[in-house]
Amino acid sequence: MVVSVKEDKLRKMAENNDNSTVQENVTEDKPDKAEKKSPMNPIQLFLLNCLIIVTVIWLMFGFVLGLMQAPNSDMSPNIKSGDLILYYRLSREFNAQDIVAVKKNNNTYIGRIVAVPGDTVDITDAEKLVINGNTVIESNVYTSTPRYEGFVEYPVKLGDDEYFILCDRRNGGEDSRYYGSVTKAEIKGKVITIVRRNNL
Repeated sequence: MVVSVKEDKLRKMAENNDNSTVQENVTEDKPDKAEKKSPMNPIQLFLLNCLIIVTVIWLMFGFVLGLMQAPNSDMSPNIKSGDLILYYRLSREFNAQDIVAVKKNNNTYIGRIVAVPGDTVDITDAEKLVINGNTVIESNVYTSTPRYEGFVEYPVKLGDDEYFILCDRRNGGEDSRYYGSVTKAEIKGKVITIVRRNNL
């Protein structure tokens, strides 16, 4: 009788162990509920990434950078007609010799700042540029600087918010000799990069 009781206990222990093993196997076979799949399929993820990229580009070129094509060769030989010009919109400090994009009379021009607020600009009969009584020697300009008769009266005294812009091609270029001085608000930005599109 004692042996039978022991055998019954051993049999029940063995059955309990078997049941525990089966439960562990079932638990291992169940997928991990913590692992969640993305609610979007690969195509939706791709479209979302494209939307983010387009939005970033729109913000960059809408508020930070500007891109335009040189409309003519007024800045030749440094900038030629057809070149792509990248300018920085957020820069509001401008100095002499900066190349800038200017919005004047509903047209966009590219030119070089030669005089800043407070300066006095004159162009002599000998076609020399004079700033504050000093003749300017420009290493990046290869022609003389003639006056455009009938547009601007010289000398020009610039106000607190005015700049005088000249093209590098001084013969025939449209600049402040034609449309007068420009204000800071009319300067769209400072040119930072030029791509020679005509050589691509």
